[in-house]
Amino acid sequence: MSRYLPSILLEIPRNPVTAVGLPLALGVLSGYPTAKVARGPWYKNLNFPPFRPPRQVFPIVWPLLYIAMGYASHLATKTLGSPLLSSNERSKLELGIALYYAQFVMNLMWTPLFFMSKRIGLALVDSVLLAGTTWYMTALFHGPTNGQTTYFLLPYCAWAGFATYLNAGIVYLNRGRNVDSITKDE
Repeated sequence: MSRYLPSILLEIPRNPVTAVGLPLALGVLSGYPTAKVARGPWYKNLNFPPFRPPRQVFPIVWPLLYIAMGYASHLATKTLGSPLLSSNERSKLELGIALYYAQFVMNLMWTPLFFMSKRIGLALVDSVLLAGTTWYMTALFHGPTNGQTTYFLLPYCAWAGFATYLNAGIVYLNRGRNVDSITKDE
């Protein structure tokens, strides 16, 4: 058992199938209700910052990122079992795996905050915390895994940063508007 996590949360990523399957399944399920809102008037009538990708990009990118983050958790947990780890590296991995679950919960919370509750400001706070946690987790995993996890997590870090930019732009460009009731151009 880790100082940070119960044993079950270490067992899930030990198996590459469950390590990848859990974030992929939960991520797809959390994003499922988004499609209807993204095609509806509320989302279409928000003001967006430059470089917003078409909405069709998101259901392609997110499953790939869930697979990558899941496999990175597998590599980190597999490395945690190495008898060659120093106590410092073991501590970094244990904290990194705890942060993996924390960032994943934040990731799953963002969609309901933004799309279902239309709390774009609160979603931005979530996004900033998510991006920071993901970058820190990636840094913690880097040394003990000899950079293996970094290859899988850097695209996620970049996307989390980009998503935070998009969310911040939406908050800024829609300030002063009653975002809850946007259904047509104001």
